[in-house]
Amino acid sequence: MKHQRQRPPGFPGDHSHADLRDLTLTFAPIALLVVVAVTLVVWLVDPAPPKTITMSAGPRDSTFWVAAEEYKKLLARNGVKLNVLESDGSMQNLQRLLDPKQHVDIAFVQGGVTDGLDTSSLMSLGSMFYAPVVVFYRGTGITGLSQLEGKRIAVGREGSGTRVLSLDLLQANGITPGGDTSLLPYDGLQAATALVSGQVDAALLNGDSATRMLMLRLLRVPGISVMDFAEAAAYTRLFPYLDEIDLPPGVLDLKRKIPPFTVHLISPTVELVARTSLHPAISDLLIEAAQEVHSTANLLQRAGQFPSPVAREYQISEDAQRYYKTGKSFLYRTLPFWLASVGDRTLVLLVPMAVLLFPALRLIPALYRWRVRSRIYRYYGSLIAIERDALKNPSADEREALFAELDHIEASLNELRMPLAYADAMYVLREHVGFVRARLGQA
Repeated sequence: MKHQRQRPPGFPGDHSHADLRDLTLTFAPIALLVVVAVTLVVWLVDPAPPKTITMSAGPRDSTFWVAAEEYKKLLARNGVKLNVLESDGSMQNLQRLLDPKQHVDIAFVQGGVTDGLDTSSLMSLGSMFYAPVVVFYRGTGITGLSQLEGKRIAVGREGSGTRVLSLDLLQANGITPGGDTSLLPYDGLQAATALVSGQVDAALLNGDSATRMLMLRLLRVPGISVMDFAEAAAYTRLFPYLDEIDLPPGVLDLKRKIPPFTVHLISPTVELVARTSLHPAISDLLIEAAQEVHSTANLLQRAGQFPSPVAREYQISEDAQRYYKTGKSFLYRTLPFWLASVGDRTLVLLVPMAVLLFPALRLIPALYRWRVRSRIYRYYGSLIAIERDALKNPSADEREALFAELDHIEASLNELRMPLAYADAMYVLREHVGFVRARLGQA
């Protein structure tokens, strides 16, 4: 007697949720793929804007610090917290931006302080205001820095942006450290006091050092003059980060007509510099704040002159260029910041979602069709095996076991739930079961 053939693995006994299972197993992989792709786009391509950023400003009560505090108030209106760090000025600000360990996102940096540093990891959000270079000296008739050779000059404290800029300008005029000229580390009020007391012959003041009140005080001191940069145009060609600006007669004091004549000055601009990783939405908020803080007129600038998309020593941000040309996008103009951020990110998601969903929608019917038909094909595998055994002249016991398998198949088919679109395949299967049964009866 032949070895009794074991019945093939049983068919699904519970058909009550077959349709739901087919749908789940068809849609689940596609849904999972879409979710993974969307998650990657959200967090890698277009992450949410941060709620806290850090800015390196300047000494307390400096122009840098005051402007940063205004930024802090304006950003808070949109739910963004700005941490403002005190610093020694432009040089330290630049060093913090270049040091990844400092975690500083943005900073004010005056032109002329890069000193050969690699700033490719930084970008500019535009020029914010002037930081003029004003030279006061003892005597009269000096119109060029080269005329200060051999004298005692206050050029700013060690490590300050004023000192870096002053040394560059003096070097262009043939005056270098270690020569006959004494370059002293005095800055601001200390430099002005040294000039009045005769400790120095000239003082280069820059930015906050050259306030209106300090200039007025110095110009009222007998024997102290302000230098007219007669070669201002040449400086702007030699140092691209410099602009030529004028102090018209009487601009400091109309009643006493101070200065008595037009004084030509040179001035770097202060740029708002950021790391290239700055979120575009935060970039827009910062430029919007800068427009409120820096756009008013003063002694050195016209209304609306700043902020400006002109960047001198850093690459201008593409987001900044877009903002200066077209302003805020429609969503950010009409919706609160965080709601607009969600909407903006949703729009970014539409492209990858469309790329994934359109092929997926075409694939789903094929997967579902294969899933449903696979249940039918499973029965055919058993039918073929029974038919082959029937052709081998089975014994009575083996024929009885084969009939039992056919009964099992029919019982399973009676419980099988099929979508109406595939009912024809199930009835054809029933006919084939009958065919195999008839053939087995003839064996």
